[in-house]
Amino acid sequence: MRALPTRLLGRAAIVANRCTEKALEPTGSRRDHYALLATLDENGPLSQAEAGRRTGIDRSDVVAAVNDLAGRGLLTRAPDPSDRRRNTLELTPAGRAHLADLDTRLEAAQRELLPGFTTAERASVVLLLNRILEQHAP
Repeated sequence: MRALPTRLLGRAAIVANRCTEKALEPTGSRRDHYALLATLDENGPLSQAEAGRRTGIDRSDVVAAVNDLAGRGLLTRAPDPSDRRRNTLELTPAGRAHLADLDTRLEAAQRELLPGFTTAERASVVLLLNRILEQHAP
């Protein structure tokens, strides 16, 4: 079992999720919140559906996360002027500040996940994980 990548990745994912949840817990945010805020920061305003596609978050989970983030003033949700059936999401200044805090906390989570790893070793882990994901992209 110690040589099965599927098992090792699954166990490592559990540890990674614990590190992430521990880092984000004091902020009231979760991984989905971070993904939405980061996606809006990187891409600018997006439809709610497009934000969900880009983050890979399930549609019903996107709605719950958007409701929470909008309620906290971290993003705005407004009808799309070109298609009023769609909502457009946009990061607020408070959302940008919150994202910066989350980035700092998640960097600490990376150090907790990979203690003693050199910069080159961390880069190798990221490269290999991205390679796996690229091979299985839809």
